[in-house]
Amino acid sequence: MKLVTFTRPGESREALGLLREDRVLPLEDLGFAFADMNDLILRASKEDLAAMAAAEGEGLPLGDVTLLSPIPRPLQDVLCLGLNYSEHAAEAGRFSSEAFGVELAAPIFFSKRVNYSQGSGAPIPAHRDLTQKLDFENELGVILGKDASCVAPEDVADYIFGYTIINDVSAREVQTIHKQWHFGKSLEGFCPMGPCILTADEVPFPPALPIWTTLNGKLRQNSNTNCLIHGIPEIVSTLSRGLTLKAGTIIATGTPKGVLMGEENPVFLQPGDEVVCGIDGIGELRNTVE
Repeated sequence: MKLVTFTRPGESREALGLLREDRVLPLEDLGFAFADMNDLILRASKEDLAAMAAAEGEGLPLGDVTLLSPIPRPLQDVLCLGLNYSEHAAEAGRFSSEAFGVELAAPIFFSKRVNYSQGSGAPIPAHRDLTQKLDFENELGVILGKDASCVAPEDVADYIFGYTIINDVSAREVQTIHKQWHFGKSLEGFCPMGPCILTADEVPFPPALPIWTTLNGKLRQNSNTNCLIHGIPEIVSTLSRGLTLKAGTIIATGTPKGVLMGEENPVFLQPGDEVVCGIDGIGELRNTVE
């Protein structure tokens, strides 16, 4: 099933719902009471989730509601993988061998501060006072459904709640000047997410889903999530050896080639540009730079 966070027409109160093609079924109308998506991930039982998946109702027309990020306020920083598709690693190395010319034998981890994640249709702030090299990165987001500590790779599937799309927006010169990636990845509005959470039971593990991005209608990224250098079992198992990954943890698994810094003479994002990040089975995350 597909879970969403949305607002009703004329209301600011956030609500949870099931996305069924062109309609949204509010969970509260179906008898489910959760404060927000984080609360649902932490408290919903298998029986609750099965009942949600089987629920029927008329719902609301999708065009009448505003979809927000499924998790507008993550419980912790988003954990991210760098250079996790081989062709993207090559294009990044051409842009800055000093910043990106590294060995890929082990996963490259960093974190992304997210005070608020906006949803599909919301703007990406240009931050023109800080960056002239604004870039996109379409990534499969993995959401954990329970605490993970010392998890073996073969057991990782049991810890996955679901998947979403994350645009890991990046200020390239901020990212490289500071010799680390946290600040250049963490400016306000740099983590659009959505349009939904696809629960893990909907796709085989690990997911092999076409992932693609268009910029102003032109195809820029076109790959598959089975092309990760370090796959989801390795990512979660490696991190969980030395720290506990709490339920609700969001992991951005890396981006394919086709980002703007990969061009020989890159023209970076400008106000008015529309970025559409898509992953088959999850949907489209559509945002315009302002």
